[in-house]
Amino acid sequence: MKLIRFGQPDQEKPGVIIDGTRYDVSAHFVDYDEKFFAHGGLEQLAELLRNVEPGHLPVVPDAVRLGSPVARPSKIVCVGLNYADHARETGAATPAEPILFMKSTTALVGPNDHIVIPRNSVKTDWEVELAVVIGRKASYVEEADALSYVAGYALHNDVSEREFQIERGGTWDKGKGCDTFAPIGPWLATPDEIRDVDNLRLWLTVNGQQMQDGTTAEFIFRIPRLISYISQFMTLLPGDVISTGTPAGVGLGLKPPVYLQPDDVVELGIDGLGTSRQTVKAYGQD
Repeated sequence: MKLIRFGQPDQEKPGVIIDGTRYDVSAHFVDYDEKFFAHGGLEQLAELLRNVEPGHLPVVPDAVRLGSPVARPSKIVCVGLNYADHARETGAATPAEPILFMKSTTALVGPNDHIVIPRNSVKTDWEVELAVVIGRKASYVEEADALSYVAGYALHNDVSEREFQIERGGTWDKGKGCDTFAPIGPWLATPDEIRDVDNLRLWLTVNGQQMQDGTTAEFIFRIPRLISYISQFMTLLPGDVISTGTPAGVGLGLKPPVYLQPDDVVELGIDGLGTSRQTVKAYGQD
């Protein structure tokens, strides 16, 4: 299944994509949130789609805005330097254990919403990533069982402010959680939609110029390891997002570095997870 949320910000309704057409399922489900995933929502949605002809569901016009395919989760956990080529381009050592940081849930926006450069920012950067959405409560998970906790996968742009992240002291979090810094979507694909999650191409362009072109085959730590590892340090709740790292080609790694400017256009995609497009705006710009 491909799950979408559509409508104006903070007013999104749940829907699905079937054979390229968007359908509204809000008459049957409130939202794709923690309660939905925790109480068998995916199974109930699958049952609905088995028993109801798509023609009996309202169609959502293509012009209607898409929001994040999951409602605001309890947390967005990100993995740093999970591709060896990205570690090299930033001058960092290949990590012996996953590097974790948190991204504010207030950063969450739709796949085609604007990226807003924060006030006083001069180093806003891009990062195409595969996001994993957790389907049930996960604590001290065994690696062999980890994939059974996955609700689905989505495209994520882990937008980052490098001066805030690296030069302002402390943790990475302050450069990761700014408003609009987590465009996710267009859809959440359930695991059966993805043939091989360890061999997905992911790419990103800025103003039409190819910046990133990698594959999840280059993961340092694969998804079962990440879920198991993170669950040793915190309980993952249904709907929580794990963002699995980015391949080489970020602005920080270029020589000289290149960062996003107002009116730049960022486009990105992952096999099976669609594409997204964000226009960059200065803080306070309409």
